[in-house]
Amino acid sequence: MRLPHAAAMVIGTIIGASIFRQPAEITGRVPTVAGVHLVWIVAGLLTLAGSLVCAELASAYPRSGGVYAFLRESFGAPVGFLWGWAMFWTMHSGIIAAIAVVFANYAGWFAPGVDPRATAVGVILLLSGINYMGVRQGATLQALFTLGKLLAILAIITIGFVLGPRVPVPPPPPAPAVGAGTFALALVAGLFAFGGWHMVTYGAEETVDPERTLPRALIVGVLVVTACYIALNAVYLHVLPLETAATSERIAADAADAVVGSGGGALMSGLVMFSTFGALAGIVLLGPRVYFAMARDGHVFAWLGAVHDRFRTPHHAIGVQALWASVLAATGTYRALFTRVVYTEWIFFGLMTIGLLMLRRRPDYSPRYRMPGYPVVPVLFAAAAFGIAVNQMVAQPQSSAIGLGLVLAGLPVYWTWTRTRRTVSQ
Repeated sequence: MRLPHAAAMVIGTIIGASIFRQPAEITGRVPTVAGVHLVWIVAGLLTLAGSLVCAELASAYPRSGGVYAFLRESFGAPVGFLWGWAMFWTMHSGIIAAIAVVFANYAGWFAPGVDPRATAVGVILLLSGINYMGVRQGATLQALFTLGKLLAILAIITIGFVLGPRVPVPPPPPAPAVGAGTFALALVAGLFAFGGWHMVTYGAEETVDPERTLPRALIVGVLVVTACYIALNAVYLHVLPLETAATSERIAADAADAVVGSGGGALMSGLVMFSTFGALAGIVLLGPRVYFAMARDGHVFAWLGAVHDRFRTPHHAIGVQALWASVLAATGTYRALFTRVVYTEWIFFGLMTIGLLMLRRRPDYSPRYRMPGYPVVPVLFAAAAFGIAVNQMVAQPQSSAIGLGLVLAGLPVYWTWTRTRRTVSQ
């Protein structure tokens, strides 16, 4: 992967289905135009801060696995293992299943008689097969879909401002004051739409000049996505009344209907399918690189680290991921797992950032790229990451405890695995 492919990977994995649904949740919590834009700006800045942390670590440790490699370098093998453990069983496989189901549900608009579970499994297997045949094929597919996605978003923005609104949008009534807690909940919803920004680091060893390419790709990608999100929300609020934007479950389709008439829903359904397919292509490609790195380090079965003789891809890891994600999509069990565990990702992001502060003190630490704003920016990002996790625990204590327990269950597995390997080697 070169810079265009890597930047497309960042953009394409972030822009999926969330931007076509999350704005309503944010507008409902922060019911002012200025407040909505502020949420998206702050979410974009926090994501940029996280990407800068990732960029420096990727330039210092350009290894497959990304966050796994950074955590392992900073805190040791057990913490890195927990990231990979949570990724496979819930976080990464769960998001693959979730996005595949969103794709299948929108595909039902055009093929109502087809079982959405079969469609979801089918798209997972299709993209896994493409990535099985080579990283270049998968990256090229991702780049093409990202380009198409950006052109479609540009068209929505242009048409929305030129043709809309068809009916004058009334001025919103005076909004009540928004407290810090409410703003934080809206910010979490915005950050969810930015999810996936770190995944490009998983494929560092298949990236050309990763020490320079990955930092550039992360920064360019996050800035482009932030600009797209702010512009899309400006269009939504331009063509829809504020109260409609706050309650709509399909805000993009409602905005399209307001501009081009009743056919807008079908148009947006096609766009969401296109967008989710492109995001899924990148997520399916990148996840197996973490399991490959774990196998190479001896933390999981060695055969997961096998590389195909012809295609030069971690084909066993791709196959196992495809199988488990398909099970989650077909059974619907991803919902309970993913919603309980996804918040723990931010605990790991906070640890990754603390790890950067620790690594900066090592005499042998020599990254080719050093993030600007150090140490203020990483400290603020770490505080935000831990704050998001704590906010989730306070809001949903029982569900959060179950999710954290599922992640920590990896520790006895790691200790048992390590002890068994030592016994066998002796």
